[in-house]
Amino acid sequence: MDPITAIMVGVVFTGVFLSMTLEGVPIVHLFLPGPLILIFVGTFGAAAAGFMKSDLKIIVAAAKRAFTAKAPDGSDLVGVIVKMADRARREGLLALEDMAKEIQDPLLKEGIQMTVDGTDADEIEELLSMRVDSKRDEDKIGVAFFEAQGGYAPTIGVVGAIVGLIHALGNLDDVGALGHMIAAAFVATLWGVLIANGVWLPVAAKLKRLSQLEIKNMEMIVEGVLAVQAGTSPRMVEQKLRSALPNSAPGKDTKAA
Repeated sequence: MDPITAIMVGVVFTGVFLSMTLEGVPIVHLFLPGPLILIFVGTFGAAAAGFMKSDLKIIVAAAKRAFTAKAPDGSDLVGVIVKMADRARREGLLALEDMAKEIQDPLLKEGIQMTVDGTDADEIEELLSMRVDSKRDEDKIGVAFFEAQGGYAPTIGVVGAIVGLIHALGNLDDVGALGHMIAAAFVATLWGVLIANGVWLPVAAKLKRLSQLEIKNMEMIVEGVLAVQAGTSPRMVEQKLRSALPNSAPGKDTKAA
């Protein structure tokens, strides 16, 4: 788990609440039910309206990934692929069948199994590339949803301010409560801007970065499978795959068996 997103979102809210405290604004004034319902429910509805029902499952999973997923580390997979390349050169591709059964990564497992089955290299590349493209397209759904929420939230906050001002203007005779009503009118605007820039847009950025790293890792696997299928030297396989690893996942030196 990479806690940076949760920590930094907490930093944003800490900064806001601290500044309110220093200005003498009671934090409890932020937690008015009406503005909270408007921002969270209204923003979700507006963003979800632009997606398919089947996308909602992907969106929920994406929200969880943003706070719990960690950057993929392909260095261990490089070691596995290098060992397979070495064994394939010494014993032939059929010798990889036992190793394929122990592979945990689904893309690598599928690629090596096709290699063992004698599938043509072009067909292997085409099918694995389709898997990568499918992953990329699925990731775009989560990113687009949270970017949409980040775009809608401030506008819906303005709607909340207008509703609050209408209420205040309808009660001009109650001078004592007028100031409170006007202040309350802008709570929705505050929440809209805060949640958009402090949560939704950062979550979208995190999902985009995760997708980049995961896609890069998958492309490295495709390159490795094709190298094994072509009988490339283990040392060359390792050099190629190490250079393809994402910067966030530096590899460890691995010696071919």
